[in-house]
Amino acid sequence: MLSSSDVSFSRNLPLVVFNQLGELLQQMAQALGTATLVLTEAVLVRICTPLEWQNQKFTLVISEQFSALLVGKLEQGEPGIYSTLNTTLTFNAEAIACFISQLRDLFECDSYTHQNLEQYRQVLSPNDAKLQAKFTLLLLEYLLPQENADATEPLSPTNPEVYVCQAVEDALKKQISQEQLLNQVTTQIRKSLDLPVIMATAIAQVREFLELDRLVIYKFQGARVNTQQLTVNEQNPPQPPIQNLQQYGGCIVYEALARNTIPSVLYYQEKTCFNRNSQCWEKYRQGFTLVVNDVEKTYALEACLLNFLRESQVRAKLAAPIIFEEKLWGLLIAHQCDNPREWAESDKSLLTSIAEQLAIAIHQAELMRSLTEEKQTLEQRVIERTMALREALLAAEAASRLRSEFLATISHELLTPLTYVIGMSSTLLRWPLGELTGRQRDYLQTIHDSGEHLLEMINDILDLSQIEAGKTVLNITEFSLADTAQRTVASLSEKATSEQINLKLDLQIDPRRDRFTADAERVEQILWNLLTNAIKFTPEGGSVTLRIWVEDDTAIFQVEDTGIGIPEEQLPLLFEKFQQLDTPLRRRYEGTGLGLALTKQLVELHRGRIEVESTVAIGSIFTVWIPAQLRVLPS
Repeated sequence: MLSSSDVSFSRNLPLVVFNQLGELLQQMAQALGTATLVLTEAVLVRICTPLEWQNQKFTLVISEQFSALLVGKLEQGEPGIYSTLNTTLTFNAEAIACFISQLRDLFECDSYTHQNLEQYRQVLSPNDAKLQAKFTLLLLEYLLPQENADATEPLSPTNPEVYVCQAVEDALKKQISQEQLLNQVTTQIRKSLDLPVIMATAIAQVREFLELDRLVIYKFQGARVNTQQLTVNEQNPPQPPIQNLQQYGGCIVYEALARNTIPSVLYYQEKTCFNRNSQCWEKYRQGFTLVVNDVEKTYALEACLLNFLRESQVRAKLAAPIIFEEKLWGLLIAHQCDNPREWAESDKSLLTSIAEQLAIAIHQAELMRSLTEEKQTLEQRVIERTMALREALLAAEAASRLRSEFLATISHELLTPLTYVIGMSSTLLRWPLGELTGRQRDYLQTIHDSGEHLLEMINDILDLSQIEAGKTVLNITEFSLADTAQRTVASLSEKATSEQINLKLDLQIDPRRDRFTADAERVEQILWNLLTNAIKFTPEGGSVTLRIWVEDDTAIFQVEDTGIGIPEEQLPLLFEKFQQLDTPLRRRYEGTGLGLALTKQLVELHRGRIEVESTVAIGSIFTVWIPAQLRVLPS
């Protein structure tokens, strides 16, 4: 289940040693606290397990800061004191998560256990470096003293002995150092976005740790992240950067040397002996790490490449790909210059891990570059868009101003002939020049009424134009709310009676607080518009109520009717100019749609607000809030 790249070590161990390792893990779990889960193969007793699980022992420790998995597979037969287990100890979060997933699938019928294991799998993360080092030291202290025991005495059931080979000790010590180095590199990548500093520090530390003669970073042509800042060599002065990589395809952009006597290969390029279509390059793209212990043996049949390596003083090399966004960005290459070297699996694993961390750093640098470019582009777009909106706003304001001026001019020009029409028709109705027939009188009355209606519409247009142009000035005076309301209702009572509508006034005002400071004429116009609108859309037998009361220093006017109501989807259009209800109602009810628009403008001119509650079922309720100074009359 676990690949060799996931493990801290993998050995064949006696059962007693395996059990002691499991006990040590459990001691570590107890030291971590109650938030740690410890599982062994005992949890499988209550379920039917597949055959591959029956010959397997394990100890699993899971916590947010430290997790470990010890797995032992029995080689053959039943477990006993002399049994040997193929043992794997790993701290890799992905390997542990995979094991938990396989364990979780065994509990499909137990939903609680299944869900619980899934929750623990999701909290897995790389181990805390301090806790990891603490456990490794604890492991060494626990096992190393037993090396002094007499190894020549055979194991027996009555006197079992535990031994630990030197290779395990060395592997554990090296594991500690590698984890510390990886932790340092990872921490620096998380804390810094300076790619040159990250790469310089990383390869210097890795070169020293692996005792390499030379460690270089090779970048392919076309890699987007700029690395010219990386071409700084502590041992050798920098050479001029390559201006054109198109011919060769790449070059070495950074190197770290063990001593000054080692020749520099900084800015070395690919030459014709490098075949970019070979299987090796394809393996690099797939994540393959190339291991060459002796170039004389590996490249014996490739004279061109061998001569190039000899010129560069490379006797052994280890190359790990740096893959960024599934593309081969470059190579991290370790060089041994003078002698062949038998590269260990740990060397390969460390170089691969560092290459992966460098890929993360490159990804961060690319993201920062992209974000910077996007920010600059966005800022430019915002500037352009702001200018466009400003121009559009100025154009709209100019158009609105021209429209208002045009309407005002036309309205003024219409007033004079309209005044003659209304005046002459009124005069003929009162004092005809001769005997008028009934049809002639009806015609004159129609002319007069139409003129009055047209005059009312023109006055509304003029009012709206004046308000929108900012030329309307309120005539603030002190007046009686009750008198204004009664006068407005009285002026409309005849119209309401003719429409067979019950018009009511509900005054909820303390007579002592009946002094209202506002524009009396405009307030009366607001009430008139709301009441005439309610009467117009209320059928025969309905009622319209004007309700007035005071809250703190705000006068509230409410007009409620039992009319046809307003569909909810049309409420946003209610106070728009020249808007009325849908087409059938426009044909049935006269009006231009200016009354409510003007009313809203007049309310806002008084720094008030107006709201509507209306449905087809209950009619309409218009509520107006106008702040004012209400003075208490002396008793």
